[in-house]
Amino acid sequence: MNPSFEQRIIELAIGLPKPHGSVANYVAAHQVGNLLFVSGQLCMSPGGTLVATGSLGANISVEDGIQAARAAAINVVAQAKASLGNLDKIKRVVRLGGFIAATPSFSEHARVMNGASDVIVEIFGEQGRHTRSTIGVSSLPLQAAVEVEALFELN
Repeated sequence: MNPSFEQRIIELAIGLPKPHGSVANYVAAHQVGNLLFVSGQLCMSPGGTLVATGSLGANISVEDGIQAARAAAINVVAQAKASLGNLDKIKRVVRLGGFIAATPSFSEHARVMNGASDVIVEIFGEQGRHTRSTIGVSSLPLQAAVEVEALFELN
């Protein structure tokens, strides 16, 4: 049996924000069979402002990018909880996709995306170990620095 992910969130003192609404014509989460797809979540703070705006390699440090990726991943978890009602319905995290707004010369995308991967593993333990893609892009919606999407397998 999986550990209680709900309890783990409390132990880690990670406050899940109220999920943000979609900024365009799509749904935030969609369940197909025993899979839950969570659309890309921006690096919004619990207060609804972006943690970082602009581009890595220009006006955003790697450390601030890591914090932005962490915030985006927490928003992914918040969307999963809103969709499922309880995180303990999750069996494992299958995949994360990360989009990093960056200059063409920036090369530390993987290090930035570790901010998302690390918090997912903190919450879900071994069941949080996932496959991942990290892609550098020229811009993201609302000038966000980071966007993260996820695929969960459900019990």
